Amino acid sequence: MQRLGTVSRTAQNLLVVRCDDADHPGIGTEAVDESLSTVGRVVDVFGPVDRPYVAVAPESSVRPASVVGQRLYAR
Repeated sequence: MQRLGTVSRTAQNLLVVRCDDADHPGIGTEAVDESLSTVGRVVDVFGPVDRPYVAVAPESSVRPASVVGQRLYAR
């Protein structure tokens, strides 16, 4: 399991995650929380190359505002 980053905010019903380093997962990768519950899937990578942002489309059961500030992982 790879550390994805921390959810910094929401935008247009997507979770904006700031990656910890330049190593980011590919589009379609599953994003999970610390309890290994699925939060959503990576739909876009953008921003600076050395520490990009990742947009995650949340699962229908996840309230986007409730995961702001949480660390996510790629599975």
